[in-house]
Amino acid sequence: MKYLFRASILLIFFLISCSQEAWLTGTLNMSDGTDWKPMVYLVQPEKFNEVAQSFRAKILDSAKVNGNGQFQFVNSPGFQEPVLLKVVVQRKNEKFPNRLINQNPETDNYFPLVYEPNAKIKIDAAIASFQSSFSLEQPSQANKAMLQLRDERMAAFKKYLKGQASEHNVDDNLLEREENLRSYQEKLIHFSDSTVELLPALMALRWASPEGDYERIAELIYAQAQKWNAIFLEHDWVKELVSVADKGALPILIGDTITELQFPMKNGEDVSLQEVINGKKLILLDIWASWCAPCRVENRDILVPLWERYNPQNFQIVAYALESSEKAWNNAIEKDGAHRWLHASHLEGDQNPFMDALRLKTIPANFLLDKEGRVLAKNLHGQDLIDFVDDYMEKN
Repeated sequence: MKYLFRASILLIFFLISCSQEAWLTGTLNMSDGTDWKPMVYLVQPEKFNEVAQSFRAKILDSAKVNGNGQFQFVNSPGFQEPVLLKVVVQRKNEKFPNRLINQNPETDNYFPLVYEPNAKIKIDAAIASFQSSFSLEQPSQANKAMLQLRDERMAAFKKYLKGQASEHNVDDNLLEREENLRSYQEKLIHFSDSTVELLPALMALRWASPEGDYERIAELIYAQAQKWNAIFLEHDWVKELVSVADKGALPILIGDTITELQFPMKNGEDVSLQEVINGKKLILLDIWASWCAPCRVENRDILVPLWERYNPQNFQIVAYALESSEKAWNNAIEKDGAHRWLHASHLEGDQNPFMDALRLKTIPANFLLDKEGRVLAKNLHGQDLIDFVDDYMEKN
């Protein structure tokens, strides 16, 4: 009788499970899948900073891919509101189901999916090109936006970043690589600005920098935080975004005024920004180093000509150097012909009070200031810097 009772219980559970309808089903093309596990994983980033981050998302469920490439998830996550999930596949040698690859959207191993209560979702993809081939049957509006984001990200990647990852990280093309990265990020920020769907918008902001480094797009991320906070004031992820994009956490923004800034000058004096301005029409605050090849090229090819042309018209340059060797600093100034303008440094290397005050981590960097210390533009280099200074000096 005991064994009969157990058998009856097992039969009931079996019949219940068979009667449950899968909420997420799909078919994977496994023709190039010899290196891949025949498994699909469902993971949930619980915080904004976990989105697009490896090893951070919570593992919710997994499903085996059968011989026909089909899989299904029967147990619904049961959330009562839209939630961002990741559908993930892994190579055979990968131990962690929540490892996300962000190297190339043509082959990355996951897709961000918006779960909505009571929705039935059907997926089709090729396992070896999972993100780029991912498609949905009759997607919701939120998931339509996610597919659009994927397409725009992939197009931007092909235009600006493809091939850069394999190049040697040499200083000669550092500024070009940085400009390409910014152009790529701008495309993703534009998507966030143009959509009405919150979760795809937040996905775009995380894809703009999976590492959470928004230093070079500070104005853009700040504007998005303001936009989404006005619409979704109580959303936890929006609150996180607002914290990340707080003015106190970002570099000085265009339009803000730098007031209390002290320069430890070469002659040993501490000079305030107002003393540096001293009636000047336009001030270029340049952050550089003797070991920074692009900085040195810009000294010689851009800053010297600008100084010669406009210093008589109240154009000033003050350069702060990330130096620990006074000898190397002095040698670079003389070799570049940069002795013409003002120089300052704490001689404390990368970690110094000046970079902390400006909330900077990356060079080359610069700020163009008016006579009030207001930031007119920043991080302009090469011809862009020449054009800005030409235009401003002619109009003012």
